[in-house]
Amino acid sequence: MNYRLVGNTVPAVEFTLNNGESIYTQKGALAWKTSGIDMKTNTNGGILKGLGRALSGDSLFMNTFTATSDNQQIAFSSTVPGNIIALNLRGTPGIFAQKGAFLCAEPQIEFSIALTKKFSAGLFGGEGFILQNIHGEGSVFLEVDGDEIVKELAAGETISVDTGNVVAFEKTVQYEIEVVKGFSNIFFGGEGLFLTKLTGPGKIILQTQNFNDLAGKIISLMPPRN
Repeated sequence: MNYRLVGNTVPAVEFTLNNGESIYTQKGALAWKTSGIDMKTNTNGGILKGLGRALSGDSLFMNTFTATSDNQQIAFSSTVPGNIIALNLRGTPGIFAQKGAFLCAEPQIEFSIALTKKFSAGLFGGEGFILQNIHGEGSVFLEVDGDEIVKELAAGETISVDTGNVVAFEKTVQYEIEVVKGFSNIFFGGEGLFLTKLTGPGKIILQTQNFNDLAGKIISLMPPRN
């Protein structure tokens, strides 16, 4: 299986599949395909795994596309302007990714929900409570809103990030929710009440665009209904 990233503003990943090779994705991600590719829709691992994916922000059902002859092409596009990144997880314990980051993956890749160790992180952290536990001997492709920023945290090094700007991080990275300090900061700072605290060692992937913030600004500019 070969792939290439195409497009700039709203990119897509285009695969060239040979006979019998497959790729699976969440529903609605298909951009185009050639005629020699069959689609099969299922829960990809059973109803419990499907429900887990639904809780983590992805589809209950997944679409698996399989080539029936050589040199067939299929592409999946991102949902908002940004980037698509490919991560080869072979020989690694995998990653944790924010809900909605998954675009597509090789059949050897599995993902399920991963709950944070502290219940308070999920109770108050919004998007942060339910993460995607992605692992397996293959490659996974993630959506990035805006541009990707990759940082390597040293042991004990910490960084505080708006939850919506976290894409993924290695499993060696510790994760928790911290409260913004100061009365005036909380009520007048405009940065929300909680931040995501990531502590190394390990690699983290951030995104420059928080799509939820963008959607909120667009909604605020819409004229009121009569």
